[in-house]
This record gives sequence, structure tokens and C-alpha cells, in this order.
Amino acid sequence: MRIEDVELGDELPEERPDVALETVRRFVKAAEMDFPRFTDHEAARADGLPGAVIPGIMSQGQLAAMIHRCAPGCTVMRIDTVFRTPMIVGTSVVCRGAVTGVNDDGTIEIDLTITSEESGATGVLGTAHVRLTD
Repeated sequence: MRIEDVELGDELPEERPDVALETVRRFVKAAEMDFPRFTDHEAARADGLPGAVIPGIMSQGQLAAMIHRCAPGCTVMRIDTVFRTPMIVGTSVVCRGAVTGVNDDGTIEIDLTITSEESGATGVLGTAHVRLTD
């Protein structure tokens, strides 16, 4: 993707990342944050959550990966996210992005969301500042 090819409102291809329990278990072990709220539905419910939740940094990684697949070689300079509602492990979620700014310095702004396909709730909102390659 080149800056010349990008227009306001362009949408990134939707992605449905793997958030199965085993995938989340591997992620939290690698990230050294293996807490029951991420890997045990009953323990998470005992803590007042609706079930085991997808870690926030995993969600951010999924958004960054979506951007890189759409724009190989780009530099994700910043991702800011707000976590509005827990995203539950083992459910179907959709990552989306839309270009909301095209800057003269070769960077773009992308609004990001992660939505639950089951409830329709948007659990993660964010913005990325991305430098595209020439």
C-alpha cells in the first residue's frame, strides 16, 4: 500500500482472529501473564467477569497484525485503544479498520474496532498512526 493509493474512508479487509482458549493460553504463557481471568471461564466469572477475557495486549496485537497484512512493510507508529467491554475467549470477533486521515508526511490515521459477532458489542475502539512505505 502506497500513500498515493489511500483515500479517506478506505476500509481495511475485515479479519476474524483466532481467540480460541488454546490460542489465548499460548499467548498469555509467552507474554508471561498467565492469569485465570484469561484462561479459565469459571475463575473469571468468580471475579465478576462474564467469562475468560481476551487480554488487551493480544487485541492490540491483532489490530497491528491486520494493519501489517493490509500494508506490508509499514511502520505502526502508535496504537491507542479503549477497552469498552470484555471480549470473551472462544467467541467470534471481528477486527475492522478505516482510514480517517491521510497526511502530507506519508502517514495515515486508521480508526480501529474489535466487535463481538455474537452480541454485536464493540469491545475495543482505537486509532493507529501508520507510516506507509514508498
